[in-house]
Amino acid sequence: MMLPIMILLFAVTIEGGRMFWSYQAAISDVRDAARYLARVAPGDICTSGGSVAGYTSDLENIVRTGASGYGIFPAGLAVTGVTATLTCTSGNYRVSPAPVVEVTASLTITFPFADVFTFNGTARPTITTEISDQSKVFGT
Repeated sequence: MMLPIMILLFAVTIEGGRMFWSYQAAISDVRDAARYLARVAPGDICTSGGSVAGYTSDLENIVRTGASGYGIFPAGLAVTGVTATLTCTSGNYRVSPAPVVEVTASLTITFPFADVFTFNGTARPTITTEISDQSKVFGT
């Protein structure tokens, strides 16, 4: 009698752990994308009037597949968009204004056992969240 409940509890624990691991991997991938952008963007991007919009497809590729090139996200975690912004910060820096890039990824997380909630008539629960990371531009 307790076996089905124990199996369900075990499965929810395993899938929840996989979801958390995938979310942590997405955080790491956004950090890698910000570091990549900080290295490939020109160091004088603020003074030359440049933009980081041309790097969006590369950043999406890094976030979606990870730095190693393998997709590790389970079916319940989807990257819905990646954006990059440039901020030029004035101050007492070696290079002023100092260029800082920010990479933001939008994620939609569907719970692993979302179909269980449809038995009582509720919708499939999802969470939409954003992950962002900043890095100072070193330039090429």
